[in-house]
Amino acid sequence: MPGMETVVAPSQVEAPAPSGTMNVRVLRAGLESRFEKDDRVAVEGPLEYMLQHPMLGYEPISFGTTMRTPGDDENLAVGLLYGEGIVNQPGDIDAIESSTRRPNVVNVRLRPEVQFELQPPARRFSAGSSCGVCGTTGLDAAIAKAAATRIAEGGTVELPTLLSLPDVMRKQQAKFGDTGGVHAAALFDLSGSLLSIAEDVGRHNALDKLVGKSLMAGRLPLEEHIVLLSGRASYELVQKALRAGVAVLAAIGAPSSLAVNLARASGLTLAGFVRSTQCNVYSNPQRLTAARH
Repeated sequence: MPGMETVVAPSQVEAPAPSGTMNVRVLRAGLESRFEKDDRVAVEGPLEYMLQHPMLGYEPISFGTTMRTPGDDENLAVGLLYGEGIVNQPGDIDAIESSTRRPNVVNVRLRPEVQFELQPPARRFSAGSSCGVCGTTGLDAAIAKAAATRIAEGGTVELPTLLSLPDVMRKQQAKFGDTGGVHAAALFDLSGSLLSIAEDVGRHNALDKLVGKSLMAGRLPLEEHIVLLSGRASYELVQKALRAGVAVLAAIGAPSSLAVNLARASGLTLAGFVRSTQCNVYSNPQRLTAARH
């Protein structure tokens, strides 16, 4: 239709807000009317991880770059390094901070006594916000390692409690409320109390932020906790959950076949299509119980 091509005028785009959202001017186009209005979109930008350790020399080296929503950058870096097996506890990190000289860079200095396998350059990655294992050269080895993980038998969660969690999480998703375009990962205890939440334009980044925050708070492993995902449960997200010791992983969306197989093999309780009245339980349903009267 004539005149419909331009939706956002460059002069009308503001600088990214600290909240990770940005104001834009849009054309609301309908069959019977069209008008300009203000809207907000999620910010997506690069973040480079700089890693410093005596094994790597005197200067920090680039461990990789990912696309993310700004905010919680330090937790995102910690969660990613934990998922990669480079850090295992808060004490492994000597210092972590966002660069004041270079925007979109986070510096992580490891303690000299930390031992880790020096990855070849091909293993370091440049990942999109939707990417979980981008750059992994040994996918079979990564799958085998994750499948060898075993989640210990522990507490249980009442099914009505699990089904109530999406509404609780949604009410706390500030960026999603502004934009409608941001994923979330939320941490609950087995009674359904919300402990922490992280948001990002990328599903994997949201979980990395949540895991990084949990590690630095001394909560790992999460054997007595529930993690709720706002989207689908892919293999990579199950892998990250296993690494963090999560007992119950629930998702608003669907799981993949590899995610289901991995959850079944490792003892993780995996639920998908979680709604207010029902869900699908794909693995280890023994942790879900009927409501006590």
